[in-house]
Amino acid sequence: MSALSFPCTIFTTKKRMDDFGANDMCCGDLSAEQLKRDFGLATVSDRVDPWTLARKKHQQVPTTYPAASSAWKAESISKQECINILFDEFRECAKLFSFYGPYRDNIIEMITHMQHKKGLDFSSSRLDSALREQILTDRSDKYSSRLLLQKTLRDRIDWGNCHYPLKWKNELTEAINRSILPKFDRIEDRVNGMGISVHDTWATHITIKSLKIENERFRAVIHYKIQDHFGLDNQDVQNWKYRNFNLFRIWFILQRYSKFAFKPFMTNMEATIEITGERNVK
Repeated sequence: MSALSFPCTIFTTKKRMDDFGANDMCCGDLSAEQLKRDFGLATVSDRVDPWTLARKKHQQVPTTYPAASSAWKAESISKQECINILFDEFRECAKLFSFYGPYRDNIIEMITHMQHKKGLDFSSSRLDSALREQILTDRSDKYSSRLLLQKTLRDRIDWGNCHYPLKWKNELTEAINRSILPKFDRIEDRVNGMGISVHDTWATHITIKSLKIENERFRAVIHYKIQDHFGLDNQDVQNWKYRNFNLFRIWFILQRYSKFAFKPFMTNMEATIEITGERNVK
């Protein structure tokens, strides 16, 4: 019976890596009129008006106007000043979703990457660590890709010949198809920065790099390669839940407004884990 050889890619999502044609990778494609009319973005920021390039300044209104005690005063600024203020506010707003744990600075780093790196891919050791932790701490028997792979390897290994039969390769793929792929939509991700910086993911490749079988035990080395897009599509801002936050309004116009057009980018994450098990142990 033929044995599966390694490394072997056992799963790839239908959505492909490096898909620059995805909706959330659009850039600089909308006018001010479209943004205000179609997306309700007449007001974007508490600090500036991007449509008129004016800084908002608070001023006291004389007491001869009893109907109001304060008002906004506009101060003209350059486009670059407006952009810098918007990115500063973007980072400040992000802290509402990223204030706890070792990954809380990811989103600040990614916003700054968007501001200065002109669409270059982004990766970081912190993101890789977050991905690895997510995979290892997912203990759902029904949906953990790690645990479903562990069970499939244990059940389908040819223990007599100490190999994994080639004919059962599709069983490994099906195990992943039954799982929920790694993403960051848990309750803790709402405050640790991972929900706002990654949340769901776009494309996933899973590869078994090696499989060692001896003394009725096995050890598999599994590599996850995951890619997300740091960008917003139309639905992200048409959804009232997100549009009510300055963070998403600012992000959207920095990316999509024709006069700003800051490029979204690919976020790349990788993690290598070990899966171990033994014969006849359920």
